[in-house]
Amino acid sequence: MLTKPFDLVSKFSPSGDQPKAIKELVNNLKNNEKHQVLLGVTGSGKTFTIANVIKSINKPTLIISPNKTLAAQLYSEFKSFFPNDAVEYFISYYDYYQPEAYIPQSDTYIEKDASINEKIDRLRLHATTSLLSQKNCIIIASVSCIYGLGSPDDYKDLVIILEKNNQNFNRKSFLNNLVVMQYNRSDNFFKPGTFRIKGDTIDIFPPYGETAIKIEFFDTEIERILIFNPLTNKIIKEKEIIIIYPAKHFVMQREKILKAIKNIRLELSERLKVFEKQGKLLEMQRLKQKVEYDMEILNEVGYCSGIENYSRHLTNRKEFERPYCLIDYFEGDFLTIIDESHIAIPQIKAMYNGDKARKTTLVEYGFRLPSALDNRPLKFEEFENLMKNVIYLSATPGDYEIEKSHGHIVEQIIRPTGLVDPIVNVRPIKNMMNVVFDEVNKIIKNGEKILITTLTKKMAEEMSEFLIENNIKSKYIHSEIDALKRVKILTEFREGVFDCLVGINLLREGLDLPEVSLVIILDADKEGFLRSERSLIQTAGRAARNIHGKILMFADTITGSMERAIAEMNRRRKLQLEYNKKHNIIPKTIKKDIDKDLANYSEENNKYIFSETNYSIDAEFFTKNKKDLIKELKKEMEMAAEAWDFEKAKKLRDKIFELEKKQNESKKLI
Repeated sequence: MLTKPFDLVSKFSPSGDQPKAIKELVNNLKNNEKHQVLLGVTGSGKTFTIANVIKSINKPTLIISPNKTLAAQLYSEFKSFFPNDAVEYFISYYDYYQPEAYIPQSDTYIEKDASINEKIDRLRLHATTSLLSQKNCIIIASVSCIYGLGSPDDYKDLVIILEKNNQNFNRKSFLNNLVVMQYNRSDNFFKPGTFRIKGDTIDIFPPYGETAIKIEFFDTEIERILIFNPLTNKIIKEKEIIIIYPAKHFVMQREKILKAIKNIRLELSERLKVFEKQGKLLEMQRLKQKVEYDMEILNEVGYCSGIENYSRHLTNRKEFERPYCLIDYFEGDFLTIIDESHIAIPQIKAMYNGDKARKTTLVEYGFRLPSALDNRPLKFEEFENLMKNVIYLSATPGDYEIEKSHGHIVEQIIRPTGLVDPIVNVRPIKNMMNVVFDEVNKIIKNGEKILITTLTKKMAEEMSEFLIENNIKSKYIHSEIDALKRVKILTEFREGVFDCLVGINLLREGLDLPEVSLVIILDADKEGFLRSERSLIQTAGRAARNIHGKILMFADTITGSMERAIAEMNRRRKLQLEYNKKHNIIPKTIKKDIDKDLANYSEENNKYIFSETNYSIDAEFFTKNKKDLIKELKKEMEMAAEAWDFEKAKKLRDKIFELEKKQNESKKLI
């Protein structure tokens, strides 16, 4: 337990089923019950309940969400509840990721291709530094937190602590340490992860913060340690002591790198003998060339592309030993919350096998050493063993959670607002588009919002395009739109920039959009994952935060999943109505502030951290004024050029050309 208590800030106090749920959850934790379930309906305030549990139990907490969008929402909510504590965001930093792969049937090698979002990388680094520097920490993570990460011990070993008036400051040693920590010298382009030297001053821009550090020294003495704005150079404050953390998660001392290189070359030698014995000369040459090149780079700069594939040797682990991950950065006891567990648990279970199948092929055909198989996500059993106390959060918990909890299922059915589960209407598919158009217009006239869920990305895009053509402001959202852009779209939706949001499963679990009064479910009778009983209940829950909430399902038959989902919603509706009558509660729509922390993360306050543009041209073309979009892209291109990031400026220029071409083609069709 922490010495300093978490500081929960809220104008509300627990009500409805919340006090009972908080008491049960806390008592179970104090009795060291490892697994328990909070079965909370949409709009019952599960997040507020968990915030109160964290305050009561007073342990560092890991909250795992099944996707980036829900993680962003939880991040905003917990930051508002704990403004004086460290609430951090840890998700995959790829906007786009094509893993390395080989297809033997067609002899096709697919090189790893990825677009790293620097903003998210900074948030990840900030999360691990917070875990190591203070105990009052809540980490909001996606399921990617079980992927391999550098050793926390190596990370901590390289931390630099500087003190003012230090008489034994060794400038050369300090600069060497910065390089080992993966900071790059850049006197002209000062950006996150770099340092610069000006006479008796060294400026460092840590990649995990918004500010930079200025070290002023005379001979071997540190005279001043200053925190300053890297854009304006304005001094913010002076410090007596400062801690500088590494710029990347995969970092280590020089002697460990040399030892790792030696072991990697030994493994290479053994693997080449195996290939030679099997007569696989092509595989021999391929592997030898690849590994020797990587070792040369690693020896020179302490880092190489794909360094994670050598993580077993770099972290001195045994064969098949599990990799380090975010969970290893939690020191001592901690609490784990798995949000929307009915989705997150199956994802965690599936991650290891998918990764292993791909890498096994790479190893067999000489693209990687066998040790690359140990750069992997955790096996589910390993994940279970790392957990201490777990609370599974869901309105529809899965069989695994129910079984593991051994009856410790805490129900939170009653909503403090008095809101009831929305009424479900089932309509035939015939004339569907006309019905959708009419129903959407009715909701817009009332000043409320609409969610439409489809089965495919293409259907989502086509439905959004249909609405726009009929003068209804609409956007779509799916997995091809990067994480922070999704957050921005959801923020604009709540702000009233557009009225109808179309999507697939991203619009199902956990999204907190109280402005939504109508949820339309297309193809509700297509039995499967997206139209199962649990999925239908979750999707319908998006309208449960609005007093006028209703559900419109399009189906020609009533499936078993539909029947069970409607029956369960009617049961919960009955319980809430009885509670409202007993306590004279008049239901009210939830009022919730619009949080813009992540949506505005890359605003002009830091010129060098502009947004990672990964526009889907088709998406933006149909949801924005064409001239405005081109204007935005040109502005960002100029911003990139001013920051000397000419590669990014070129990409933006190409996107502008693509968009202008599309615009001209559109004009020809008119």
